Amino acid sequence: MNTAARIAIGVVALLHVYFMIMEMFLWTKPAGLKAFGLTAERAESSKVLAANQGLYNGFIAAGLIWSLMWHEGPHVALFFLTFVIIAGIYGGVTASRKILIFQALPAVVALVLLHIP
Repeated sequence: MNTAARIAIGVVALLHVYFMIMEMFLWTKPAGLKAFGLTAERAESSKVLAANQGLYNGFIAAGLIWSLMWHEGPHVALFFLTFVIIAGIYGGVTASRKILIFQALPAVVALVLLHIP
């Protein structure tokens, strides 16, 4: 795996750690309300769903970090980056176009870099 791919995968992993923290721990706090454009009432009523989503983002981050530490890492990275891209496209179509930029695009860049020798 080339250095550029490793850096891009690391960035995607860090983004997913950030998403996890925001969704699991800061969803109903001022930072979460601002980041996701929520009212306090809407955040409170959806906090369990957000925490579950955050947990999945944590699993994605763990898989990508794992891919950077294992000799079969490129295959693992391909697996998890594909999930991120699919989720990012779905979120971009159904929830907010910003998801395409902040979730799908970095994963696409990492996936392209992964295929460069």
